[in-house]
Amino acid sequence: MKKSTHKIFRFFVRLILGLIARLEFSGFENMPAGGFVITANHIGRLDAALPYYVLDRPDIIMVVAEKYKKYAFFRWLVKLVNGMFVDRYNADIHAIRETLRRLQQGQVFAITPEGTRSKSGNLIEARPGGLYVAWKAGVPVLPVALTGTEDAVVAERLKHFKRLNIKVVAGKPFTLPQEVKGRDREAVMQQYTDEVMCRIAALLPPERRGVYAEHPRLKELLKPQ
Repeated sequence: MKKSTHKIFRFFVRLILGLIARLEFSGFENMPAGGFVITANHIGRLDAALPYYVLDRPDIIMVVAEKYKKYAFFRWLVKLVNGMFVDRYNADIHAIRETLRRLQQGQVFAITPEGTRSKSGNLIEARPGGLYVAWKAGVPVLPVALTGTEDAVVAERLKHFKRLNIKVVAGKPFTLPQEVKGRDREAVMQQYTDEVMCRIAALLPPERRGVYAEHPRLKELLKPQ
């Protein structure tokens, strides 16, 4: 996105979200420099706007599910932010290559490993393929936990002219190990996906940890250091 377009777009994102919500951010002092991947839980349509609120960078890589391509508004928006549509159910080679290219240039990729919104607001099982780009690029991964953007909550509160209470918590960045020789690639990707989701779960309230609530890796992460 051009810097001038970014400034205007970010101004309106911050203006609108500031009007309809109280936003609380924490942990972003740990944000890496250069290229990295933001991984977050996905609970509502407003989630996609939050990277533009918190990051003052014109190089955010945003991907949008192909089902929205039929809508003129989303086609315009994706073009505006220099994003791309992606096939969530098949290996989208073009999108993978383009994302890798941009990450290697030092850009930021925002991804929701679950692949779809959780209707309950609790974590649902993530898809192993979602973390492939983060692993392949070898860049830091920043886990982020979101609460307060659930579609049902947003609709209910705005209907009654009540502001939303949105909380965004970032954990410590980490890098997925690159060495996988002699190991089953699918099993490795599953392990890395569980690692990322458990790190997100550790940042969420206990009642929001969903299918990862009893995961052994989460229990390790929650142990006092």
